Amino acid sequence: MIKGTSIKEALGRWEEKNGAKAAESTEIKLISVLPPIEKMDASLSTIPKCEKLSLSTNAIEKIANLNGLKNLRILSLGRNNIKNLNGLEAVGDTLTELWISYNLIEKLKGIHVLKKLQVLYMSNNSVKDWGEFGKLSDLSNLTELVFVGNPLEEKHSAEGDWIDRVSKMLKKLKKIDGTPIIKDEEEEEED
Repeated sequence: MIKGTSIKEALGRWEEKNGAKAAESTEIKLISVLPPIEKMDASLSTIPKCEKLSLSTNAIEKIANLNGLKNLRILSLGRNNIKNLNGLEAVGDTLTELWISYNLIEKLKGIHVLKKLQVLYMSNNSVKDWGEFGKLSDLSNLTELVFVGNPLEEKHSAEGDWIDRVSKMLKKLKKIDGTPIIKDEEEEEED
């Protein structure tokens, strides 16, 4: 079995390709690394200036080692094997966008730490019930959500009440699955 690429190796390749020092860069893309990155290891602490980190299309199973990323605003982890949202505490005060579509997430425990989150792309995961979805109401700054392809969304889109139910639960949301939420004047006065 082929060993996965470490973050350290991937950063080394990134520096060669981009002719820049990862430690000084604000945007780093380690997308579709071959062999895939399997772990978010401690080498992430070597990129403290990073504001946008893309680790999508790899084989990462859990979110970890974000402690040194004090400036991180956008984290892209789409198309991995992530099963939960634990490990985000370290970026809770800075992260404004989390792109985590096409993973294996069923539960939203741990999402509440993202106090500044405005955008959550979480399509094609495994969220099945309103109890889990309700945890998104802890995100007081969330304005844009993509949730298409989750069992909960598929069921309620088929029943025709998805957007209506979501907009009632997440009152500050301006866009759901790419569709702007239009509120009438009465609803806006209630907010």
